[in-house]
Amino acid sequence: MTATRTGGQILADALLLNDVSRAFCVPGESYLALLDALYDSPIKVTTFRQEGGAAMAADAWGKMTGRPGIVMATRGPGATNASAGLHVARQDSTPMILLLGQVARHMREREAFQEINIKAFFGEVAKWVAEIDRAERIPEFISRAFHEATSGRPGPVVLGLPEDMLRDTVAVADTRPWVQVETYPGLTQMAQLQKMLWAAKRPLVILGGTRWSDNAVAGMRRFAERFDLPVACSFRRQALFDNDHPNYAGDFGLGFNPALAKQLKDADLLLLVGGRMSEMPSGGYGHIAIPEPEQKLVHVHPGAEELGRVYHPTLAIHASPAAFVAALEGLEPPPSGIAWAGQTRAARESFDAWTAPVTNAGPVQLSEIIAWLRQRLPDDATITNGAGNYSGWLHRFFRYRRPGTQLAPTSGSMGYGMPAEIAAKLAHPERIAVAFAGDGCFQMTSQEFATAVQEKAAIVVVVVNNGIHGTIRMHQERDYPNRHIATDLVDPDFAALARAYGGHGETVARTEDFAPAFEAALASGKPSIIDLKFDPEAITPSRTMSEIRGSGKR
Repeated sequence: MTATRTGGQILADALLLNDVSRAFCVPGESYLALLDALYDSPIKVTTFRQEGGAAMAADAWGKMTGRPGIVMATRGPGATNASAGLHVARQDSTPMILLLGQVARHMREREAFQEINIKAFFGEVAKWVAEIDRAERIPEFISRAFHEATSGRPGPVVLGLPEDMLRDTVAVADTRPWVQVETYPGLTQMAQLQKMLWAAKRPLVILGGTRWSDNAVAGMRRFAERFDLPVACSFRRQALFDNDHPNYAGDFGLGFNPALAKQLKDADLLLLVGGRMSEMPSGGYGHIAIPEPEQKLVHVHPGAEELGRVYHPTLAIHASPAAFVAALEGLEPPPSGIAWAGQTRAARESFDAWTAPVTNAGPVQLSEIIAWLRQRLPDDATITNGAGNYSGWLHRFFRYRRPGTQLAPTSGSMGYGMPAEIAAKLAHPERIAVAFAGDGCFQMTSQEFATAVQEKAAIVVVVVNNGIHGTIRMHQERDYPNRHIATDLVDPDFAALARAYGGHGETVARTEDFAPAFEAALASGKPSIIDLKFDPEAITPSRTMSEIRGSGKR
């Protein structure tokens, strides 16, 4: 199209050409011209109550689709609120584009109303920050934004939109849609990998990161089966390998299986595909030596800047997971047979034992509830969570079976679960959508329950309610026993809150009451909250608060 259009119309058309079907926002007067253009566009616009929730929903959209999640916000307070979601996208390597309304061009550098220097503010967290000065350059900037957000290690991009620029009328041609840029491994690298596998006695595969596809997940499964390899997943990336598969060994998350940690330390070959093996999955950088690992390390990553950044790999392969897995089809198992088959079976047995339900303090047995959910839910149900000790129970006792069904922030951001689940339900209305949150985590973004009601997104939010900021209280009691401060919470009646918003609410104080409450929530057809009363003494699946108290005191 080359007809005369406003900047807002050019931008709306550019988004549509790049196959954007939904955008998340909090409206603002600084980008009204863009909102007006979207009025005539098939792109759906979902209004959130706070920009942080909108950005977290956009992150979830990016995780599910592999395409940039689009979030729109206004300048100043809107920008700073949205930064919480951008930090998630940065640490989680999620493609996202933040379209940010700005002051008019002739007002810049005066600290005008809500003016903010977006390059200074977002420079640390975004892959690229720019401001579009002229409407005729919108197609150019949008094309670059999509490529920047998705190429190499994906991440968030921020584009400033001066409000007068969006109202300008110009004639400019649209550009072609964005196309994913792949980086492929070399034949020499794959031949070297095969030799390393043939020589290995104790190999371990670890999957993480982004830029996986359904085909790549299926290809990795075939590779693991042909080589009979034990496969583990990185922190909150458990859906990259079927947790019910006999080759699955567990995940490197919060409080992971000590037997899996030993297997990591004892391995003679680590094949790390897609992930960074940062603080959480590496056990505080304690299980893999820096910069020279004791194990031979094959690190596969789409971002060249990540190869050798922390760990010096024996073999660095600059490739996306999808391209690398496709190349694995040409590798052959060792001609002398699989030397590590027994280790793969032992790792699986350890995982099964580790994920068997345990008994905790109080009348609500959380591991039994999660075990019930993993039997009740279909394979395509989406499970989301934010941050908090409750998530350790979920990650340990639930089993993810299909890619795209786990949405959780590796950045450890509270409040993520419900906005992410709203996005998941809007993307796949036919799927069951369950969000887990602690009472503190939930209240970070609890206002977004109104968004779920408005959008008729029938999610189920399970609030694991122990009346405290549990993770922080645990650390307090460990290092400063019996001196807790600022970690008590006075909570509302969450079930009543759900009903006040127009949703469905249930309160559960015993294990046996959870199943009928969950079924009632699903049957309601409404967004629902289950207020699950949980004993604060049951702070982890392995240790009580009393057992932790004073254990770290110097």
